[in-house]
Amino acid sequence: MKYTAARVRRAVLRATTHPHTASRGPGRGRRRASAWARANGAVLRLTTRVQEGLQEAARRPDRGDISTTTVIIWVAAVTGAVLIAGTIAVVIAKYNGKLSGL
Repeated sequence: MKYTAARVRRAVLRATTHPHTASRGPGRGRRRASAWARANGAVLRLTTRVQEGLQEAARRPDRGDISTTTVIIWVAAVTGAVLIAGTIAVVIAKYNGKLSGL
């Protein structure tokens, strides 16, 4: 039997439907059941997404991950830009009174 996300969703929904909480009238039981259903749905979506990611990683080991060199270049570029902007801000703050007369 082939694994599908829809099959898992149906199994979880069947397992989370409790006849004794669904038969209660309006009140705490319904709110609690809907909270559990939302929580189970969130957990199901998260686990399904993680499983799909692991399957994709197993199917394609080289997914084009960023190399270390690229990360080093980007960090150096951002650091340089921040240093230049900081230097310009310091110079403008220092000579602000003298620049206003130009």
